[in-house]
Amino acid sequence: MDALSALLDTLKKGGHTKGHLLGFLHVMIGRKITRLSDKVVASNGITWRDLASWLKKVRWDPDAVKEIGLEPGDLPPRDRQRYWYTAIQHAKVDSAEAIAAGDRFAKKLHGLGYEVGPPPSGT
Repeated sequence: MDALSALLDTLKKGGHTKGHLLGFLHVMIGRKITRLSDKVVASNGITWRDLASWLKKVRWDPDAVKEIGLEPGDLPPRDRQRYWYTAIQHAKVDSAEAIAAGDRFAKKLHGLGYEVGPPPSGT
């Protein structure tokens, strides 16, 4: 998980997900991400719960949920893992809109040195 931790750190510190939260969530959950420099797989897709845990761990900006139409005050304030899980649940990460957003975010990741696989089949 070191490669995933490094990826999340890069994305957070560089502000690379601003305006791309839906695509970010879709890619993290449903797609394979490989670092191009050394072909290390950062993620094969992770569960909602694992992503929520990572977002809590790296202290992701809770105001980011405004991008997907949620108000931070409407989400569980004290349990950040539950906060992020609820946000992911409401984001509809398997929708056509999320897939398109994921494709756009994949291009952004490519510019950062990562290859993103296709969306899961059946979506």
